[in-house]
Amino acid sequence: MAKYNDLDPKKWKEYDDIYTDSLWIINKRDNSGAHKFRYHGNFVPQIAYQLLSRYTKKGDWVLDPFMGSGTTLIEAQRMGRNSIGIELQDIIAREAEERIKSENKPDINSIIITGDSKKYDISNKFKELGIESVQFIMYHPPYWDIIKFSDNNEDLSNCKTIDAFKEDFGKVIDNCNRFLENGRYCGIVIGDKYADSQITPLGSICMNLFLERGLILKAIIVKNFGNTEGKSNQQAIWRYRAMSADYYVFKHEYIMVFKKDEKKKKVK
Repeated sequence: MAKYNDLDPKKWKEYDDIYTDSLWIINKRDNSGAHKFRYHGNFVPQIAYQLLSRYTKKGDWVLDPFMGSGTTLIEAQRMGRNSIGIELQDIIAREAEERIKSENKPDINSIIITGDSKKYDISNKFKELGIESVQFIMYHPPYWDIIKFSDNNEDLSNCKTIDAFKEDFGKVIDNCNRFLENGRYCGIVIGDKYADSQITPLGSICMNLFLERGLILKAIIVKNFGNTEGKSNQQAIWRYRAMSADYYVFKHEYIMVFKKDEKKKKVK
């Protein structure tokens, strides 16, 4: 059994719900229970389930610096993982808290914080909880300015330039990854942007932010979202537009996994 999950490799045939390939095709979003809420920009709960299954154990602590509707925390709670979510918008945080509590798991900690993940000092909360670190961090930042989530200037979706986005997201990584236990993992869900007849490779840009900080890249997963039920009625019009122009239709986003290894970082 690995130090970072509860899976038993000897029983690998029994884990038919665990993905091990780097292409994920998820045809339908899990809308069960508290996941029913529709929040513009949330990701499918199956992503959280897969990553938490592979990189955490029951009782571990999971941090989500871009909590949004609470997808990661809901899934963590269901799986017996403790979690902390940070959300910039108070009303969104309170709505997520109500949904998380609706599944009634009193033996699991699901902590909601309203604040800015670039600078919120979570150490005081850690002292209160009696912990020193988290064992996994789930990053699902805004895909720069594709969707405007608020009018708050601290919101990454309001960054005026890609350089400003890189700087601000880098601050989030620095503020949060210092609390990631050494030898453990973090993941990011991110997609690219197409505007003004060109691609902004947000996936590569964000990947480099982690690599520049000495984290080890463990996985690049491509998730296909073009075949989901919600997108099915848009296929024809996007195919027409692509055929009429010089681009290909986006049908994917990236899930990347990184490992924190201070020993290797020091060697470099």
